[in-house]
Amino acid sequence: MLRLVFVLLSCFVGAFIASHPDEIKDLPGLDIPINFKHYSGYLNATRGRYLHYWFVESQRSPSTDPVVLWLNGGPGCSSLDGFLSELGPLHVSADGKSLYKNPYSWNRIANVIFLEAPAGVGFSYADNKKYSTDDDSVSYDNYVALQSFFEKFPEFKKNDFYITGESYGGIYIPTLSVRVLTGPANINFKVSEVSNVVQGSGLNVYNLYSDCAQSQERNSRDLVDKRNILHYLPKPTKGFRYSDDPPCIDSSNVKKWINQPSVRQALHIPTHVQDWDICSLDVEIGYKRLYDTMRPQVLQLIGSGKLRGLIYNGDVDMACNFLGDEWFANDLGLQVTEEYGLWKFNNQVAGFFKSYGPLTFLTVKGSGHMVPQDKPGPAFKMIDSFLSNSPYN
Repeated sequence: MLRLVFVLLSCFVGAFIASHPDEIKDLPGLDIPINFKHYSGYLNATRGRYLHYWFVESQRSPSTDPVVLWLNGGPGCSSLDGFLSELGPLHVSADGKSLYKNPYSWNRIANVIFLEAPAGVGFSYADNKKYSTDDDSVSYDNYVALQSFFEKFPEFKKNDFYITGESYGGIYIPTLSVRVLTGPANINFKVSEVSNVVQGSGLNVYNLYSDCAQSQERNSRDLVDKRNILHYLPKPTKGFRYSDDPPCIDSSNVKKWINQPSVRQALHIPTHVQDWDICSLDVEIGYKRLYDTMRPQVLQLIGSGKLRGLIYNGDVDMACNFLGDEWFANDLGLQVTEEYGLWKFNNQVAGFFKSYGPLTFLTVKGSGHMVPQDKPGPAFKMIDSFLSNSPYN
């Protein structure tokens, strides 16, 4: 999770726009008042690709609070899962008919962009419907889309800018951050071969102590992450369906709500765009991983002297196990500035952290893969401490 002040873009010289064409005026299923503006539409990427975004202004002070970009992983899974199930201000009820407020929404303290990337994910699309891509292409498209965002919202160019996410976001975030730091040139790092395989056990890969939700979709987030992070399942082909894996993520309520014609219209989704799904099989099939480690990128970002970073893990997550990220942080060779210690939420131990100057490694006690969903209160304390650069403990 990397703090990035957007130095590549000019300072704000205009005035706030009274009525933005992407502003959401009415949202089906929302029967309670909200105290923030929000927007949904498309950002231009490259070569006829368009990335859908949902932007929520801060409930506190939009003009001065930071702008945070959130990216879900996969690769090929939608950041609207993060919005509607994890850290967004509005969540979908279990029956898929209504929305309710999330008391620990991150937009209490920040303006948050939820970007569906790459093209083919969620409501994002390409004119040619060809969705083969790779790590560098995704980071470049996301970089171009960010420029498109600040063209739409020039009043936020002066705000501090952060990039965060989860899961395969561990690739998306550093590669995009390097582009923001250095410009749009291609990233060519020499990387070492690393392979850590977690064998299938029938347990919930996202949370060691939790049961699995009941969902039989072939492109469930559970299956996508197991294939792309854990490497022990084969790549799918169209028409293929897994039937013997633990279906640990159930997004049927979100899918039911968001694919209603009235909701699509409210979100400014064109009729020719595909139905929303939590993960895209087309993107996953055509995705090429270029990096096995983010060590060079993280060292470049931290070594710039301009940025701060946070690596966080739920401590019962097996998909992105905290031991692996702790080893990663230790292997960077950075000087330890604060030894392993505990941090608290509501006077209870919420996890442990260790600092290496501008980089912190942190665990969230009792949380699985989706930290803002499993432990919303501690997750909010974590992001608040990071954004304000205040002690976690």
